[in-house]
Amino acid sequence: MRFILELIIMALAVMLAAYLLPGVEVRGFWSALLAAVLIAFMNTILGGILRILTFPINILTLGLMSFIITVLMIMLVDSMMDSFNSNGFWTTALFAIVLALVKMIFGKILEPSRD
Repeated sequence: MRFILELIIMALAVMLAAYLLPGVEVRGFWSALLAAVLIAFMNTILGGILRILTFPINILTLGLMSFIITVLMIMLVDSMMDSFNSNGFWTTALFAIVLALVKMIFGKILEPSRD
């Protein structure tokens, strides 16, 4: 159940980030949900492999390489889907930042209290 809720939150975050940024376009909730699933999958599988391979560079750049890998995974999903488009690296980088912030806010709101 938690996994499905995370995917729905990610889809809502994709829709909100696409609404806020003028260079990003998503055509409806189902496209946002598919984009969220693909971004999560690519970031987990291919992004994980790339993070392992670039570990020394990641240490030297204080984690900036992980962010660049995330942006590249979003650009890969953009190239795979017709209903999800972003215009260039910098727009995708802003999209990744907004996506992370929206996911963090939704996560804090829906997180059960640990009293």
